[in-house]
Amino acid sequence: MLLRLFLLFTIIPLAELWLLLWFSSLTNSTVTFGLVVVTGILGAWLARKQGSQAWRKIQQHMVQGQPPTGVLLDGLMILIAGAFLITPGIMTDMVGFALLIPAVREILKLRVGEWLKQRAKIQFQSRTSFHTSEGGFQEFQQTTTSTPEEDIIDVEFVRKESSETD
Repeated sequence: MLLRLFLLFTIIPLAELWLLLWFSSLTNSTVTFGLVVVTGILGAWLARKQGSQAWRKIQQHMVQGQPPTGVLLDGLMILIAGAFLITPGIMTDMVGFALLIPAVREILKLRVGEWLKQRAKIQFQSRTSFHTSEGGFQEFQQTTTSTPEEDIIDVEFVRKESSETD
């Protein structure tokens, strides 16, 4: 994990700096500076606009009693896009603008959803394997689904305040 963070905070900024210097050598420093400023302003405006739309959708889902999971992921990706777009650089701007495209977000939501399902399944299997013998997840499913209904007891607890002092 530390290596990944090191690479994230050193390699990416160095690559961004190299790309900006390369672009500046093709054009000039004024054009490069203008590109950074314009993409920052445009990106912040687009991220704010799409972020407020996502916030309204989240509120609508909540009012209707629906879970806003997909819209929350949209909002998170828009927030990440905004952070990428206000960061000076060419690669981060490309990623940021890509995250503002709804079709790209839909593809990412599907992939992230599948990745999260796999991670949850692995976590669930590793925790249940301690409670079952060598069968792992399949044996756990078989033992939990075969529980007869008459073995389930539904209980409610009520706390009553007593006037007596101990």
